[in-house]
Formats: sequence, C-alpha cells, structure tokens
Amino acid sequence: MGISKFLLAIILTIAPISELRIGLPLAINYGVENNIPLFLIFFTIVLINILMIFVIFFLLDNIHHILMKLKPYKWVFNAYIKRFQRKIDKFEKKYESIGFFALVLFVAIPLPGTGAWTGSLLSWIMELDRKKSILAISLGIIIAGLLIFLGSLGFIHLFY
Repeated sequence: MGISKFLLAIILTIAPISELRIGLPLAINYGVENNIPLFLIFFTIVLINILMIFVIFFLLDNIHHILMKLKPYKWVFNAYIKRFQRKIDKFEKKYESIGFFALVLFVAIPLPGTGAWTGSLLSWIMELDRKKSILAISLGIIIAGLLIFLGSLGFIHLFY
C-alpha cells in the first residue's frame, strides 16, 4: 500500500470537509510505518493545506464570475448575500476587533467543515481583507495541524 497511502493522505488533505483533519493522521501513520521523519510528514501536509487557500480563492473568484452571467445563479446569489450581509454587519459591529482571531480560531477547530475551505469561503463571502484572511486561515491550519499531530501521535502510540 506504501506510497498510495500517502497519496490518499494528500488527496484527503486537499478535499473539502476532510482536509488535514483526516489526511494528516493517515500521513502520520504512513510515516510511522515507513520510518519517515514525522516533522517532514507534518510540514508537507500542512503546507499542502495552506497552498489550497490560494486555489480556493482562485476558484471562488473565477467560478463565481462565470456563474454571475447566469440569471438564476445571480438572483439566488444576490438574495442570499443581501440576507447574509445584514447578519455580517451586526457581527462586525459587535466583534470587529476580534475578526482576525475569530477566523483563526474557526479554522483551528480540528473538526470536519472548519478548515481552509470553509474559512476561505467565509472570508470570500464577507469580503474580508484577502492578505489578512490568508494569514488567519494559515495560522488556523497550523494550530489545527499541531492539535491533530499531537492527538495522532498519542493514538498511534497505543498500537506501536
């Protein structure tokens, strides 16, 4: 199974929902089985997940632009954004000072659906500063990666 297990870990890392929350433990298991330095495994998977931020923003920017030419998509999107924007305005007034940290913490929660994909989508919809969002999402990925790494080492240690 060798390299195919690591390839599967990479695919799970770039996929929405699973991301490094599932890809990293699988990659760590691969590293333990094949005597590969775990720092290298951790760095590779976290870097891949961070690079996905740029891919996600690229897809959102370009696919949305194309879809906006379709009347049904444009109508649904505008209706949804108007409703969503009111909630965003209320949130921003209350939590403007912690917005960056809120995005970091949201992405850092090591649960499916709270990673780079969702963080990027939230940032894109809320039209947050792109550079700050990339930094916040990257920090969240690193924190989640560390939590998952440490948890995985404890779990794997039970079997080896």
